Amino acid sequence: MFPFIKMKKNLVTYSLIFLLILPIFGFKFLFSLFGNLLLLLILIPILIFLIALIGFNYFTSSLKTCDKCGSVTLGVNSNCMNCGADLENINAKNFENLNKPSETTIEIKAEEVK
Repeated sequence: MFPFIKMKKNLVTYSLIFLLILPIFGFKFLFSLFGNLLLLLILIPILIFLIALIGFNYFTSSLKTCDKCGSVTLGVNSNCMNCGADLENINAKNFENLNKPSETTIEIKAEEVK
């Protein structure tokens, strides 16, 4: 009878469903559906990127560097794993020794290169 209809049964089914949904719900429904799907496709990668950025900042803020050997450890340990130095007072010592830039002077020695 109609071999095209037998071969393309899914196409006919979906087109009939589309033709029934369009008059019932209207174009506004379809536009809002496609708009929301497009919004999700744009916003989900941005959300994943922000979560990764927050996690990276949290991880880097908990890193401590040993003053004696220079090894980097997580903020869980109170002593350095390589040399055994105390990591608890690293930040307090570093901020106490800092001078204001206006109060510091830098000595420069000039040598003639031949």
